[in-house]
Amino acid sequence: MKIQKYLLCSALLVAANQGMAVQAPQMQEETDSSGIQHQYTGGWEYFVGGGVAVFDCNNDQYPDLYFAGGAAPAALYINQSTLGQALKFNKNLVSSLALEAVTGAYPLDIDNDGILDLAVLRVGENILFKGLGNCQFENANKEWGFDGGSAWTTAFAATWESDNSKPSLAFGNYVDRSLPGSPFGTCHDTDFYRPDGAGKYSLNTPLSPGYCSLSLLFTDWNRSGTPSLKIANDRQYYRGEGQEQLWKIPAGTAPSRYTAKEGWQRQRIWGMGIAAADLTGDGKPDYYVTSMADNKLSTLASADGTPNFKDIARVRGVTAHRPFVGSSVLPSTGWHAQFEDVNNDSFSDLFVVKGNVEAMSDFALLDPNNLFLGTPQGKFIESAETANLLSLHRGRGGSLVDLNLDGLLDVVVVNREQNAQLWRNLGAGSNNKSAAMGNWLGLKIVQPEGNNRNAIGAFIEVRVADRTQSREITVGGGHAGDKAHWHHFGIGVAERAVARVQWPDGKWSPWIRLFANQHARISRDKSTADTWLPFASAKKLAEQ
Repeated sequence: MKIQKYLLCSALLVAANQGMAVQAPQMQEETDSSGIQHQYTGGWEYFVGGGVAVFDCNNDQYPDLYFAGGAAPAALYINQSTLGQALKFNKNLVSSLALEAVTGAYPLDIDNDGILDLAVLRVGENILFKGLGNCQFENANKEWGFDGGSAWTTAFAATWESDNSKPSLAFGNYVDRSLPGSPFGTCHDTDFYRPDGAGKYSLNTPLSPGYCSLSLLFTDWNRSGTPSLKIANDRQYYRGEGQEQLWKIPAGTAPSRYTAKEGWQRQRIWGMGIAAADLTGDGKPDYYVTSMADNKLSTLASADGTPNFKDIARVRGVTAHRPFVGSSVLPSTGWHAQFEDVNNDSFSDLFVVKGNVEAMSDFALLDPNNLFLGTPQGKFIESAETANLLSLHRGRGGSLVDLNLDGLLDVVVVNREQNAQLWRNLGAGSNNKSAAMGNWLGLKIVQPEGNNRNAIGAFIEVRVADRTQSREITVGGGHAGDKAHWHHFGIGVAERAVARVQWPDGKWSPWIRLFANQHARISRDKSTADTWLPFASAKKLAEQ
């Protein structure tokens, strides 16, 4: 059966999706009953940071949570939830990850052994932790030849270049407190590490000048096949020529910044977090960058491959420049941002974590997180209060992730000097929750042999009738944290879809047929997907 014929029956369903009213999911806060008791604390060095790494550390497919703690110890919480039920976590009391001075963390498989490792960011020495399985980790700085330095690190991203045995790593640093005139004009450079021929991180290239980065993302913004490094910088501390940055990272040669002569448009904002999604349907990522005051949503404006972007935040309704509740007209402060489909209608939604830096009187003190629901027309509708997601804590990091594997994305938020929060997505509040919110797919993309097992740098395409969703697989972005888990796609009322992958080397997989409401693994060496059913895991947990 040809793919076109296979999808013909879905054409009317796409039209039905576009005619559906935007429906907010019903979120139920389960912080108190979840077992999560954790705060991000400390003095001015911890006004920024406060991320959460979301990943499965014991191979049960349920995502676990590693919270930065700032001046308090970081904490690993193991997911004890069962399928579709209340969120439950147990703290790992003997974890080697329980360090102080942690600002954030990012999961990735550095040594290609199929077990996720962690890059832990700190005020002081950064640490690469090797995953040993069963949520056990060991410090691998010496083994992998990595000098963690002593900087104030607040951002991270990774990419695989050509056939290297390990990924290239970028660590974004904030203020250099040791220099005269600190903090103003004393931003550290970004550290860019490439593995050497022995797989050691002996090759560190400072990306200079640095302008106090708070988020990094390797991304193939023009689909050239070679990702660049996008950097969100905090203008609070840089001077002179400070601005947002985009670095060319050609394989095997020295990085260089894109300049105005090459089409780069100078932008000066309080850059805090980066989120990426293809909102325009052209197959290229668009970028949301959080800030103090109005946030930016950039889409590629040029047709000649130059990095000329235009801001469409106002047109799309996501400037989020002031609180949407209360009477304050003072500017907001945005931190973590993430595009996902929380109501499974096949249109990207946007979650923005907010919170005053500390007690900055020129900015809103009560600054709730935003949940913008995407519409078929391309605009977004603020829905956090409707979804029962209202919080007035000072947020920092966060994640949209399916914590109980029911096909509905739940919410995690890290707060400064307040307990982290969890909300469970109840769908529309009906008994048939997944159907009420639309159908979904959870995809895992793997390269079984060799390097880059999780296909970082690949693009996933999911197609229903004549509409295609495109997503780049990345490590980085957000604010001080990221997730490595099932790639979630809402597909609305469609009962089937097809998916394909453009692998990091540019080659394409065939279109692969998928049925709605299932988890499936797409492997490079197969022309069909392997489905995974969480019911067996739920039964196993119940029997323990």
